[in-house]
This record gives sequence, structure tokens and C-alpha cells, in this order.
Amino acid sequence: MADELKGLSELKEAGALTEEEFQEQKAKLLAGGGGSAPAASQAAAPVQAEGYEWLTVLLLCWFLGILGVHRFYTGHTGMGVLYLLTAGLCGILVLVDFFKIITGNYTDSLGRPLVKK
Repeated sequence: MADELKGLSELKEAGALTEEEFQEQKAKLLAGGGGSAPAASQAAAPVQAEGYEWLTVLLLCWFLGILGVHRFYTGHTGMGVLYLLTAGLCGILVLVDFFKIITGNYTDSLGRPLVKK
């Protein structure tokens, strides 16, 4: 149980769990409810708590947009392959993405907006 509590606190520190979720999982664990299954599944995959940095995505789009690198980076794998095979549909979709990033309308594959740090 100590390892499970440690795992929960690590998830909380990483930003994968909110304080409320942490307390709920901790209460289940202490009550013997075995709340470690959701925590274990969350710990298995790396979690980007805040989202992707705006400037990084903008620069990837500007310099490597026709290869779809910005799409792969933000988790849009299918669109990344399309960009790679069609050179970003001859640059048209790259320009659309570039303006979406500048205006703040571009989101990652989970629907989270880009973060300006």
C-alpha cells in the first residue's frame, strides 16, 4: 500500500491528478477499495499535464510544416502522415495551421489549447 500511495503522490506532483482526484484515490486505497488500478493506468503513459508549448509548435510548423512534424508532435498522427505524403497539401494546410497557431485556435490531439510560457 505504501508503494501505491507513493505512486499517487508522484502523479499528483506531475500534475496528472488534481488534489480532489488524489484525495479520492487515497481514501479508496486506505479504505481497502483498491483504487490503485486507475493510478497504475495513468502512470503507464507519460502525461503532458499542461499541454504543448505554443512557440515550439509554431516553429515546427514554420520550418518543418510540409513534413507534418508539428502534427506528429501534438499527437495528430493521421494528419501528420497526410502532410508527409502530400507536402502539407502543397503548403495550403500548413498555412492554415500556422494561422491557427498564431490566433490560438490550434489544439493538441486531446483538445487542449497550446500553452504560452
